[in-house]
Amino acid sequence: MLLELQVENFAIIDKLRINFDEGMTVITGETGAGKSIIIDAIGLLSGARASSDFVRQGATKAELEALFEVDPKNEALQELKGMGIDCSDHMIILRREIYAKGKSICRINGKLVTLNIMQKVGSRLVDIHGQHEHQLLMDPTYHLPLIDRFGGDKLAHLKKEYEAAYNQAADIARRLTKFNKDEKMIAQRMDLLKYQIQEIEKASITPGEDESLLEEKRKLANFEKVFQTLKSVYESLDGENRGLDWIRRAASELESVQDLDKDIGSISEDVTNSLYMLEERATAVRDYLEQMEYQPGRLDEIEQRLSELDLLKRKYGSTLEEILNYYKNIKEEYDALTHRDENCEELQHALRAQMDTLRERALSLSTMRQKTTSGLNQAVNSQLKDLCMPHAVFKSIIRRQDRLDHFESYRQTGIDDAEFLISTNPGEPMKPLAKTASGGELSRIMLALKVNFKQIMNVSTVIFDEVDTGVSGRAAQAMAEKIFSLSKASQVFCITHLPQVASMADHHLYISKRVTAEHRTKTSVKKLNDADKIREIGRMISGTEITDLTKKHAREMLEMAGKVKK
Repeated sequence: MLLELQVENFAIIDKLRINFDEGMTVITGETGAGKSIIIDAIGLLSGARASSDFVRQGATKAELEALFEVDPKNEALQELKGMGIDCSDHMIILRREIYAKGKSICRINGKLVTLNIMQKVGSRLVDIHGQHEHQLLMDPTYHLPLIDRFGGDKLAHLKKEYEAAYNQAADIARRLTKFNKDEKMIAQRMDLLKYQIQEIEKASITPGEDESLLEEKRKLANFEKVFQTLKSVYESLDGENRGLDWIRRAASELESVQDLDKDIGSISEDVTNSLYMLEERATAVRDYLEQMEYQPGRLDEIEQRLSELDLLKRKYGSTLEEILNYYKNIKEEYDALTHRDENCEELQHALRAQMDTLRERALSLSTMRQKTTSGLNQAVNSQLKDLCMPHAVFKSIIRRQDRLDHFESYRQTGIDDAEFLISTNPGEPMKPLAKTASGGELSRIMLALKVNFKQIMNVSTVIFDEVDTGVSGRAAQAMAEKIFSLSKASQVFCITHLPQVASMADHHLYISKRVTAEHRTKTSVKKLNDADKIREIGRMISGTEITDLTKKHAREMLEMAGKVKK
């Protein structure tokens, strides 16, 4: 569960730290006080997309941090363990920094992670249900994923097997389509490939050749300077009365007196060794000079070859290695096109074989979805009765694609379309949810789905952001009791404007805002005691004016809620 949330410089929140408890917590307050901002902060820590608009005016960055204590069986721990992040104490700290310049940094237990990883971990910890999901519920494309979600691990396994078969078939179909292009286009492509292959082959490229040529060019361009310098060096060393001649005399004279003074012996040895080394170097200079040969035509040859290689680089790659790699790829493509009839036949055979596997897995997935809808219908209808919709009949239906002979009949999601239907009154026909249900009915249908999905999602914290929109009276009380029932197995947060929901809470947080002396808006959170709860629920019942009768009514609601909870 979520133990603590810290928020700094986030929207209208200056600095905020909230400790949370088990059970059901309601968050209330005037419109615009910042209730949903707190949920937004938790959503961002769960991997939602960030925007620099979240950063408080005048601040360089917003800082968000949440501490979770999780069950040892929670999949988030396995995710983190696989990434080498220590969470042996079953504690997970999510931290996010959002900068005014647009950058966002994510950390889990102090280790930098990508947003994708934070989303994966966050989805195992928190499930946020907001008003936007009502609109999703009205979109039929959202219905099939909900059915798949309800199907649990078994359906997920079948779906994964189908997707693997689909991807293999799609790859074969793509390659086959490439072979079946217009013959004229293929002929033109082959002519181009043939020309490019011949051009590269004719060049006879050797890896690293351009670097060797540049080095040789540099030497040739400086031939005269190098030759004259080496000649001068050799003449200075060797010859009569030259450097080596004088050093030989010095060595001979030192040798004649070295026995007279032991210190002179070491000097004599050093001079003799230097003489031998200089004689060797002089010989090396002489040999190098003898090998040097001026080749004016060679420089032209190098320039021409480098120009040829540069032209190929502009066409096929920035380096010789890239050109050779390009050559390898187009050679393979040319060979494949040359033998396209044989390859096409092989691909057609492979696609037929893969289509058998794809059809089998698609039908298995579709059958499991049909079975899943029966369980989903029964579960949702049972919950709707508890939510003051006793005559409503909910039905999820699967429409299967009939023609399965061609790959085009299959989709990444399978061969099924799904739609939710409902009849809210006796004698009324089943109609699409989008055309029939009111806002309050959609709220209750979504809650009925959430109650059933809770067992599948296995998250530690469930958040409801004003899901009771359009609901009042007995329906509001029924929703309050249903939300409370979820809190027996999970930590539940609920932003609400309904006194019925607020009265069922184990903990009550009140969000308020005020304008400071610096003319800045500041949000604060207060944990309400029993007397505070009565005043707040009274405000929710009557508005701004709270009378003794209103307080009495609020007190009765809390007492009745206590009895229901027991």
